[in-house]
Formats: sequence, C-alpha cells, structure tokens
Amino acid sequence: MWIFDVYAKGNNIHLWIRKGDRVRKDEVKYPGFFYLHLPDPSLYSEMIESIETRYRVKECNFRTIYGLLEGYRIYAGRKVAEQIEMQTKLSAKLYNVDVRLEQRFLAEKEMFACGYVGEGYASRFKPDFDLPCIILDVETKLSRGLDSIKEFAVRFTVDGDAKELRFTSTSSNEKELLSDLFALIEEINPDVILFSMADLLMERIIRKSEEYNLNNPISRTGRFRKLASKSYWSYGKARYREKALLPEGRILIDKTCFNFREGGLKGILLASRLTGLSPNITARFTPGTLISSYEVYEALRQGIAVPFRKSDVERQKTFKELKKVDRGGMIFQPEPGVYEKVYQLDFTSMYPSIIVRYNLSPETVEVQGNDNWNSSEDFHKPLKPGFLPSAIKPLLELRIRTKKLKKVNSDYEGMDSMLKWLLVTCFGYTGYRNAKFGRIEVHESINRNAREILLETKELAEDMGFEVIHGIVDCLWLKNRDDTCGDEIYELKYEVERRTGLLTELDLYDWIIFLPMSDGFGAYNRYYGRLKDGKMKLRGIAARRRDTPSYIRKMQLDILDILSKAKNRDEIANLGNELERIYLKYKEDLRHASLEEFVIRKVIGKTNYSRRCPEAYLMNYCKRKGIQIQPGLEVGYVVLDSRRWIVIPEWELESSVMPDFRYYERLMKKAWDEIIIPEM
Repeated sequence: MWIFDVYAKGNNIHLWIRKGDRVRKDEVKYPGFFYLHLPDPSLYSEMIESIETRYRVKECNFRTIYGLLEGYRIYAGRKVAEQIEMQTKLSAKLYNVDVRLEQRFLAEKEMFACGYVGEGYASRFKPDFDLPCIILDVETKLSRGLDSIKEFAVRFTVDGDAKELRFTSTSSNEKELLSDLFALIEEINPDVILFSMADLLMERIIRKSEEYNLNNPISRTGRFRKLASKSYWSYGKARYREKALLPEGRILIDKTCFNFREGGLKGILLASRLTGLSPNITARFTPGTLISSYEVYEALRQGIAVPFRKSDVERQKTFKELKKVDRGGMIFQPEPGVYEKVYQLDFTSMYPSIIVRYNLSPETVEVQGNDNWNSSEDFHKPLKPGFLPSAIKPLLELRIRTKKLKKVNSDYEGMDSMLKWLLVTCFGYTGYRNAKFGRIEVHESINRNAREILLETKELAEDMGFEVIHGIVDCLWLKNRDDTCGDEIYELKYEVERRTGLLTELDLYDWIIFLPMSDGFGAYNRYYGRLKDGKMKLRGIAARRRDTPSYIRKMQLDILDILSKAKNRDEIANLGNELERIYLKYKEDLRHASLEEFVIRKVIGKTNYSRRCPEAYLMNYCKRKGIQIQPGLEVGYVVLDSRRWIVIPEWELESSVMPDFRYYERLMKKAWDEIIIPEM
C-alpha cells in the first residue's frame, strides 16, 4: 500500500492509499495533545485542576534535546496552550503545541507520504524509490489579459503508452474546454496532476465549473483544503506565496512554483518523504520551512518533544563579545581581469558538514563555545552526539550521493537540487529566532569554523606553491605561481580533505574573468569562465539575472557561446571583432523584437514607494485598475518612458505599445560591458 497524500481533520488522520489499481481513503482517530512543564507546579495547582475538569491530563516525563522534563500531557489544542502561557506569564514551557497532527502520526508510526506502509525509516534516504501512481501533466495557455483560459495541452501515460492531447477553446466562456479536461481526468483517474499556474487558476476553474454545472473531478471527493496566501521576508527580500486550493485525494502541483522549477516531481516527492508532509504542501512550502519540518519529523520520530516557544533565545552581548563572535563568512576580494589555468576548490555542503563534523547543536554548543575551546584540536573529544548533527548527517550523505549520481544520470538532478536547498537553509535556520532547533551560538560557531577552515586551506595552498586569486565563504580560486597545470592540485585537494575532514570538489578552468564593481575593485560574485570540458560557468551577469529582458539575455548568451570556443586569453582577443558584430547586430534589430522580449521581471518589495521607480508606477497603475499586488509577488512589465518611469504590465501588452528603446539600448550596453576582451 502506497501512501500518496495525508492530512488531518480535527482528531482524524486521512490517508489516501494506492494498492495496485485501486485507490482508497483510510481514516484513523488520533487525538492531539501537548506537553506542559512548570518550573514550580505548586504555584499553579488550581490551574491544573481546572484543566483536568475539561480535558484529559496525565502526569508524565517527556524528553527534550536538553534532557528529561517532568510535566503533563494535556489532550487539548493550541488555544488552551496559549491560555496557559498567559496565566503563567510565559513561565510555562510548552511542547508539541503547533506540530502538524499528521506529521506526528507518521513519525510515531515511522511512515511517510510517497512511501509504502511498512517501508521502513531508512528508505527515506534512498534516492531510488517507486512512483506507482498515474500522472497527468497539464500546460495552460491564457488569453492576453489573463481573464480566460484558451488552451490545455495534456500529457499522460496509460499502460506504458505516452500520449499527448490538446484542447483549444473556441468560445469565450471556456465551458467546452473545461468539460473536455474534466472528462479526461475522470477517464484516466490520475493521482498526481502537474498543472501550470494551478494556484492562480484553480479558484476560477472551480467557480466556472459550478457556473456551467460541470462535475469537477480535480478533487476525488469534490472538496478542497485551503492554503492561505502569504507575504514574508527571507534573507532581506520580500517573498510571496500564492493562495492554493488543495484537492482531497489527489496531488496537485503548480509547475510554476519554486520547488517544482528546482526539483521537479521527484524532488518534491523526495522532500515529502523526508519531512513527513503531504506533497501538496511540500510543493508550496519554502526550503526553509521544509528543513524545519524535516527536523521536527526527526525529533518526533526519536521521541523528542518540539518546543512551542524558544527558551534559548539570544542573550544580550557586550560590544566586545559581538565583535568577537558575530562575523559572517570569509571573503578574499579578487582583482578584476582575465586569468588562465585556474582551479576552483569548493567545499561540498560546507556548513551542514561543519554541523556534523563538529557536533554543533543547541544542547552541545555551550560546551564547545567557551573561550578555551579550540575546534582544530578538541573536536575529537567524546561528546554525546547532538540532535542537529544526528538529523543532518543522513541528509548530507544523501546529498553527496545524488551529487555523484546526477553526473551520470540527469534523473537525479531535481532531487539533488532540492537537497541542496534544504542543506543551504539548514545553516540559516540555526540563527533564525523562531527556529525550533536553532540557536544563535550554533550559527556563530559554524561561521567561526568556516572562517578557520578557509584560512587554513588558503595557507596550505600558498605553502604548496599556489596563488589565491579569489575566495568566498566555502570556495577558493587558485592558480600555480609558475603558470603550469600539474597533479599538485590533486595533492592539495587530498591534503585539505585529510586535515579538515570535509569533502571538496574541483573545477578546472581554461580561463575565468572576474568582473569589476563600480568602484573598480573586483566583484565577489560576478564572473564567468570556460571549464576544461568546454562548458561555460556563469555567475551574477545579465544572462543569469531574472530581471534581464529575454532579448538582452539572448544577446549575451550568443556572445558567450562564441566565447566558449576560445581556450586561452589570445583566442579570446582574436574573437573581439566577431563578438562586437553580434552586439551591434542585436542593437540594430532591437526595434524589431517582439514585445514579450522587452519584459522585465521584478519582485515587488513593498506596497508603498517613496521614490519614483518602475515598481512604484506599476503599483499605482494596479491600484487604479483594482488589481491587488502583494509584497513578494513577481510581476513583469515593459518600460515605456524611463525618464518618468511609465511602465505597462505584461498582461496588458498590445501591438500598439512602444517601448523606450533608448532605455533598452542602455541595458544592452551594460550587458555588453560585462564581456571583457583582453588586448592582443
């Protein structure tokens, strides 16, 4: 029996299971409860007696990452827990209050979504898993004004036979189009529906199906669960999650969501197996929320209670203490220019590896965080393994495996990408104030160890005859001082791994170009170069930026494609005239480009702007039209007048629209200026 969806309603767990050709729903009664610990229970005896008259209460001991606590198991919900907080003036410690009921059920039974009943905990960390479900892939084409659906293109496999169908609307009311799609869903009865713009369109599809009196089979029960829209801040940037309607008995994935773009279906299902969450919400949660959910699942599986409010918040520090501990990653600034025969030595998942290697966890960091502790000498001392290292280790081992597998089989790329994002955010969550198992001292200790490792690696490289031309956090760019290429780099790689205990990867460049900042100094994260296998590696340039119009991106990529044929500095110089001809040709043809190629995509950071800018004009324009735009939402627009910042949203583009060509020429010039051609 293969579980493909799970959710809670009240005190009931709903499991959707496929067994052979049949799909069924099971309901299991599973009461919710939380744990309560009171530093001095005698002070609140009347409160406990009052709770006992209304709810089931048991005295018990329960386990936290810091050890056993005496307390109570109270079979009640969050509102009761919050009332206890208020009455005890926050002195009470509460656990498992906001844990998802279905996640606790699965963790305690050692089951998970997208897996077989009884499959076993360890199989969650295997990249090869069965997918015994029927999948329907739906592409959607909307009208120019986004006010109606014009076409569905669907792909599915029946009895090993891949098929593709296309439904086109011949009328403005979409009735025939929806009827054809619904008939197909009923016929093939899919478990998974991949639907482009699903979260944007599902409310409209449901409303239209009711209006046309059509039976909407997207939900097997006819019911949908709601996931509210949300604007939030992540690493200083506004983000937005579209509201979603989740069908009961099916997995509905919006193909435009971040997790699908990065991980594909296999990546989302792997994350679901790891976190114990339904694929419906796994697809829509951020990587940060997913890594936090993974840690919660691991805690529940190990019988560890999950804190409701953190009690180990950051303590007040003196300026001297802050200066000592509150530092970021180490960076060595490059000199801008062209470099030949360069090596890039990159630590594999450095920060998660440090968590595991140095046993960094909220309950262990106090032992290791004192002034007398030396990470390079004392990390071998026998400490009880902390919760975070024990949870992160199998995830890290899985990432190392998928990273190797994807080099020979592209089927593993999505899973590897999803694991990369989970492990990247696990570091950030150690310092996040609301993280269940975060603590700022862990965050600081990871940074401290990372700086020491990078410095030690730099010194070792220089001792072995290499010049460090750039370094950033977990990566060094090196070249031999005598400008040769030999086996010394592999000796360095071996020695670095032996000394640090961390794995590294090596990229070999024929040449690499580090770009300058506006002040003339080298940029930390803007470079491109030709790898030894002829592929180009691009970071931070116009072709990689999401806000670059597609016409300009195409121009720069065409130029870089020609550059990829050059194997050294002299060959780059010889290509100078050819590259400039491409630029001038694109500049000449700019006025003949399609309107869609001028679209600039930006994330709206706020609702009110104090200065003139394209986003401010767009917000005012949408307000006049009655269109709500939330912070974090990505919008596309074309600039009509850059002096007054007049823009038009992409959904209202018409053939009569005239872009500000001079503005786009300036953008082209900036993209062209990123192409460094050395003198002969």
